Amino acid sequence: MAIIFNNGIFQNGFGIKFSRVDIKLWTVSLLIPVLAPIFLIFLWLVLASRIDNQVILPGVWEVGILLFHPTQDMIGMGSLAGNVLVSLLRVVIGYSIAAVVAIPLGVVMGYYGLIFRFFNGFLSLFRPIPPLAWVPLVMAWFGIASLATLMGIETGKLFIYLNNIKFSMLFIIFIGAFYPILTSTIQGVKTVGVTLIDSARVLGASENQIFRKVLIPAAMPSIITGMRIGLGIAWMCLVSAEMLPGSLSGIGYMITHAFTLASTDIVIAGMISIGVVGALMDMVFRRIELKKFSWRKQAES
Repeated sequence: MAIIFNNGIFQNGFGIKFSRVDIKLWTVSLLIPVLAPIFLIFLWLVLASRIDNQVILPGVWEVGILLFHPTQDMIGMGSLAGNVLVSLLRVVIGYSIAAVVAIPLGVVMGYYGLIFRFFNGFLSLFRPIPPLAWVPLVMAWFGIASLATLMGIETGKLFIYLNNIKFSMLFIIFIGAFYPILTSTIQGVKTVGVTLIDSARVLGASENQIFRKVLIPAAMPSIITGMRIGLGIAWMCLVSAEMLPGSLSGIGYMITHAFTLASTDIVIAGMISIGVVGALMDMVFRRIELKKFSWRKQAES
């Protein structure tokens, strides 16, 4: 792995050459993403020392201890890691149901004008309603029913896990993620060039092949964008979903309960956990965009 320097060019042990400019660009690309978090932490340190009140703004170290010990129990609410996993499971299930319903419906609505006119007016009535406004109605519909209720499981460890997945919570998360995915899917299908579809028909493609090999691949960048937006909204809906009766776990429940006990350090640790997990999930979609749909940027440029 020795590095050889010759006339401004570096060469490592594998024979790969790179210049000083490459090194500077690589260093800058690594530093830029961490500058904002470093500045935020510095500002946090200054404000915490000035305010000197743990309830208003706890110190960085107090919150850091909680984040670096995610398995320890927090004031009888379970561990940070355990609550994050419960919340993650709820988000994944509710979000997955939203994607499974919204993407096929969006493809059909975007392709067939008659179906678009049939569904659009009806769906538009519910689009402006915030997910939190559904809470009273959802509680009347589902109560505290869960996956354990559906499967008829009443005892054991499996009951404990499945009982945490309430239908009311899944519905709130579903509503939050559904419309961004649906709207982006419709828009993506509508922007597919008519020439592509006509060319496929001339070559003898069936309607099924047009959907699978033309419409969906061409609309997929827009669909991925909608899925990213829907994922963010799903996490935002999670806190309100975990405030519903019957919730005894989850990061949203932990944040709400910690606030009533004036444990602001747990509140901030929970918020940071949501942000980190959400960012990691969003990173998966961004990687898919970069690997599978780089042609879109090239076409736009």
